[in-house]
Amino acid sequence: MTSATTALLLTAPVAVPLAVSAAYALSAFVRHEVPHPHMVEKPRPAKKAVAVGVATGPSYTGKATDAGEPPVESPAPRHHLAEWAGLVSPAVILGCAALLAGECVDGGSVSAYSGLLRADALTAWMLLVVGAVAFVACASAPAHLAEERAAGSATAWTEWRYHVLVQAFLGAMCLAVVTANLGVLWVTIEATTVVTAFLVGHRRTRTSVEAAWKYVVICSAGIALAFLGTVLIYYAARQAGIAEAWALDWPTLLARADRLDPAVTRLGITLVVLGYGAKAGLVPLHAWLPDAHSQAPAPVSALMSGVLLSVAFAAILRYRVIADAALGIDFTRILLAGIALLTLALAAGLLLAQRDFKRMLAYSSMEHMSLVALAAAIGSPLALAAALLHIAGHGLAKATAFCASGQILYLRGTSKIGRVRGLLARSPWLGALFGLAVVALLGFPPFSLFASELGIARAGFAAGTGLGWVMAAALLLVLTAFAALATRTTRMLLGTGEPTGEHPSALWPLTLGLVTCAALGIAAGPLGDLLSQAAIVLERP
Repeated sequence: MTSATTALLLTAPVAVPLAVSAAYALSAFVRHEVPHPHMVEKPRPAKKAVAVGVATGPSYTGKATDAGEPPVESPAPRHHLAEWAGLVSPAVILGCAALLAGECVDGGSVSAYSGLLRADALTAWMLLVVGAVAFVACASAPAHLAEERAAGSATAWTEWRYHVLVQAFLGAMCLAVVTANLGVLWVTIEATTVVTAFLVGHRRTRTSVEAAWKYVVICSAGIALAFLGTVLIYYAARQAGIAEAWALDWPTLLARADRLDPAVTRLGITLVVLGYGAKAGLVPLHAWLPDAHSQAPAPVSALMSGVLLSVAFAAILRYRVIADAALGIDFTRILLAGIALLTLALAAGLLLAQRDFKRMLAYSSMEHMSLVALAAAIGSPLALAAALLHIAGHGLAKATAFCASGQILYLRGTSKIGRVRGLLARSPWLGALFGLAVVALLGFPPFSLFASELGIARAGFAAGTGLGWVMAAALLLVLTAFAALATRTTRMLLGTGEPTGEHPSALWPLTLGLVTCAALGIAAGPLGDLLSQAAIVLERP
């Protein structure tokens, strides 16, 4: 592969989403859909069929509804084609990831721009995950936006803003995956916070704005900790004689980790794990997750839960390898195992008391990320491969579940579990897809989470007495979460009711996500070698 081709493959996953975002912005200005300062959005009461806090939004009907209110054109059918243009970015990400996987599957790596961008097997795997989950989420966006228009909570302005921010979000996540510089990694993770804060508050209701502020405050605290940890690692690298230009280069730090000052490195790694752990939904800075995921638009919740948490944890995995080379295996093992158990215990307890199905899915994300953290603490090749497979399976299943939950919300007008009954009778296809997504999250075959959770359990019990007891406690907590999730989902699915109309355009992305998740569970195929090589990248030196 030539250097020009390598640079193109590493740049395209970042550049194309940003270009699509710019194209959406430019088209909005050309069509004069960006509101003038005097055209202030005015909320109107929510329609009866839509949940309070969801349908509340500006009234744009093309006519002046109140004296002095300027008329604003309602969304026209021409927007429909533009909404599907968002699929270009996931397609490009998947294509570049596949080509990079072919180069890295034998243990090699490629780089560009003097090592600023770099891809190994782990990079290719994470790009595949980002592209697959983004495809499901972006393909579900047109149906979701159509529901918002029907509810009166979407306008040309809010749709423009949605597309611009989602594409920028994808670009930031891809840059976090392909960069080899830990400083750029911090910048991109911070960029995801800025972009997604506006997406969480997309509906501009009191509840969504409160959730957005909570998200910004807590994640900013976490990112500040990660920044301080990054500075300490830089300081340790400079003290070890590493040149300034390479002091935050991941391969360089890994090669010279034995020279890093242990005390400084220990403090820096602790701050990094806590800081990026906030973005991954791990304790103690986890409180933003249920509020943000429950208030964000369903496709955005799918992206946040399906890949944002995983991208943040991939950063922790990169630091973990450096820490193990510099400090030995016990430090990160104890730190990650303790955080994993605390997160899992909290998620299981909150799932038992949960009455909102979107928050239920958010707490389920905490449960699954704690399992990934536990696998990282174990650190064996089997555990790491299972963790990466779990990241992919969880992303696909959770994207399907969140996108389905958004349709349920608009169909039934509430996110309360107790008020949703007979979903299979009322909407058979939607109910079946939502139920199967939860079945996948519960770890049933043939979905890939069955294989990944089994691999994590096997690796834990094979790692030694100490981790065996940790794994036993984790399995008890997983069973508790399993019972809570299964009981509440069953209540939503079973019962009687009158059938309602279903739109195939809203269901095929969910079907695709579940089929892909099941295919990973049945046979990894050519991805098996890539998965094994990605685990080798993360093995302790």
